Amino acid sequence: MNIPNLRNTESGNFFLMAGPCAIEGEEMALEIAERIKTITDRLQIPFIFKGSYRKANRSRLDSFTGIGDEKALKILRKVGETFQVPTVTDIHESSEAAMAAEYVDVLQIPAFLCRQTDLLVAAAKTGKTVNVKKGQFLSGEAMQFAVGKLRDSGNENIILTDRGNSFGYSDMVVDFRNLPIMQSFGVPVVMDVTHSLQQPNQTSGVTGGQPALIATIAKAAIAVGVDGLFIETHPTPATAKSDGANMLALDNLEALLTQLVKIRQAIR
Repeated sequence: MNIPNLRNTESGNFFLMAGPCAIEGEEMALEIAERIKTITDRLQIPFIFKGSYRKANRSRLDSFTGIGDEKALKILRKVGETFQVPTVTDIHESSEAAMAAEYVDVLQIPAFLCRQTDLLVAAAKTGKTVNVKKGQFLSGEAMQFAVGKLRDSGNENIILTDRGNSFGYSDMVVDFRNLPIMQSFGVPVVMDVTHSLQQPNQTSGVTGGQPALIATIAKAAIAVGVDGLFIETHPTPATAKSDGANMLALDNLEALLTQLVKIRQAIR
């Protein structure tokens, strides 16, 4: 699947990476993708479907991690083929890069792993677009070294994503200065709206969140001039098997995106 021009789309719009946190099943994935595709087509927003085939970073051993790698990756491929949209998923180890690249269009490097040289090099060498999430522990300036590793490995198809910075032991805060700083490296930059509202390290072992502020973070990012948004969404976040506490309810996506398109048009 061809990746759209992520910095200068014909519509002048931002692009959207959206979908469930984890692939829970084929029916759910297709339902979410179809609804997002309908909305983004109407609003002329380039869309990349997001879903993790496996969740490796969990607080508790009994947390949901996935339905099986091959099964989930095949669902991601089916979503892409059915709706003619690019797809993105996380990888966690160098050995996963080539495998995942057979099924998806964009390989995503999780924030905690953004300094892992072998992982970045393996992702770069697949030739796929690589989306690197900025570590919660890093400044925007520090991400130039992740970009350098990918470029030095022969890959110029790079996206950087901000997902907030650790604030104390169990909260996140967004420093919007990081968006233009990372754009200065000559790559598209995304604001991960939903993960930046996480409240990690809760005593229950289940990450909390502040979904009521999703619109606030998204509007601010668009006003700053971000190239794209990353939003995890689910028909019923309360029943989602991963990260439900900070997801956007799917029914609320169209109204939010409509507002964001208006802001984008206003600042242009």
